[in-house]
Amino acid sequence: MTIDLNCDMGESYGRWSLGADEAIMPYITSASIACGYHAGDPHVMRKTIVLALRHGVAIGAHPSLPDLMGFGRRSMAVTPEELKDFCCYQIGALREFCRVAGADLQHVKPHGALYQMAEEDEGLARAIGEAVRESGSELILFTLGTGRYDQACRRLGIRVASEGFADRAYNPDGTLVSRRLPGSLITDPAAAADQAVRLAKEGKLQTLCCHGDTPGAEKIVRAVRQGLENAGIEVRPLRDWLGK
Repeated sequence: MTIDLNCDMGESYGRWSLGADEAIMPYITSASIACGYHAGDPHVMRKTIVLALRHGVAIGAHPSLPDLMGFGRRSMAVTPEELKDFCCYQIGALREFCRVAGADLQHVKPHGALYQMAEEDEGLARAIGEAVRESGSELILFTLGTGRYDQACRRLGIRVASEGFADRAYNPDGTLVSRRLPGSLITDPAAAADQAVRLAKEGKLQTLCCHGDTPGAEKIVRAVRQGLENAGIEVRPLRDWLGK
């Protein structure tokens, strides 16, 4: 059994520092790097790519709605055409930093409110998928496992990796508990590791996420990685094993 372990990275901006990227990077296999719309200025983008390459971590773009003040976690009224261009713009920015570093872009993972908006609106889901398809046929798109957004993008013939979350609570229907509600975040490392192992063993997911801005994220990621390996689950970047 194999799983990818990803984390949202490079989410500092200017003089504002967020996350423990240097402590987290050694324990993950894929990094989803902010592209400037919710976080991650050009200097942070370059620095985070260099850090990922140092640890052999695969690199992905983490596009968002243009919402710096709300960290991309507020829904916005956008058309599919607008969203498609937002995604292409951000993917292209990160890809150029990858190119000058001699690296390839592995995946694209929408950030924050985009996930839920894509679940609720197939037109927006398709816009994200089309942006990824236009950006490169080899790119892998991360989607919420077993959701409508996942299904819509698979119908487009895109390489899709269904994603689960080690540090987020789930509703009974498989959706994520709103961040506005108590208990939406799992901050206990042991509990996050247990959830990660359970999700991986169900065999429906290709990648698991820990959020870089969760309190104590570095301890959570380390516990999740150790828990997966102790359960006999191989942790490797998607580029090494996900079929085309």
